[in-house]
Amino acid sequence: MFNPPPRIRVAAVSYLNTVPLVWGLENGPQRGTFDVEYCLPSVCADRLRDGDADIGLIPIIEMARQGLDFCPGTGIACDGAVRSILLVCKTPPPEIRTLAVDAGSRTSVMLSRVILDSQYGVRPAITVSEPSLDRMLAEHDAALIIGDPALHLDPASLPYETLDLGSEWKRLTGLPMVFAVWSGHSKFTTEANSQVFLSSLRHGLANIEAIAATESPLRGLPIAVVTEYLTRYIRFELGKAEYEGMRTYLRLASELEPALTEMATPLSQ
Repeated sequence: MFNPPPRIRVAAVSYLNTVPLVWGLENGPQRGTFDVEYCLPSVCADRLRDGDADIGLIPIIEMARQGLDFCPGTGIACDGAVRSILLVCKTPPPEIRTLAVDAGSRTSVMLSRVILDSQYGVRPAITVSEPSLDRMLAEHDAALIIGDPALHLDPASLPYETLDLGSEWKRLTGLPMVFAVWSGHSKFTTEANSQVFLSSLRHGLANIEAIAATESPLRGLPIAVVTEYLTRYIRFELGKAEYEGMRTYLRLASELEPALTEMATPLSQ
């Protein structure tokens, strides 16, 4: 009796910025290609590390730490302001000594460290916290808020200086910033699987209005905010400039975490 091979296990991110990437996997011609489950970016990385997933949409810092490969062509990036990664500062940035961070994305945590070190000359003590701005700032000089919780904040109305880390990265390097890619061991990051992810994304990009209508009530965000975020702030197709941004990010991160120098996957794209 013939038993078909098990489907590839994919760990995807539960944030709004992932929805276009997986829209085809859930609603389009690519539906049923993979077994997909959803979790925080950091948990996706842990599932890959523990062998509970074959491919994950994981923070690029974790790709480097685990020495993994990636599927080229798609991911989560920005070229300037990103809107969903905010460093809210109770004290002026050069005076930050303690930083509370959301544990959801390790790339964003390292990005905050790179920005504060390179732009402001400080290396604050880091504490992992639940993403509650009031609680985070009650005991720390600054707070890193990412993903959907950041989209519920209005930076212009906050009584604190707020840095959009996408903008800060662009100011520092002149390059796009890549936050996450479909990553795994090379036997899974094949051209065929990369094409599935690209096709799924393009199906999503062709259905942004449907995505916004679906996700707006689920996430408690106005349709206009969802649409603007997915079309103005986030880049999903990655090319030469994005991969140069990845290389630059990993190089700067390795200055703060030297083990990354040997572990980072070479980027030839």
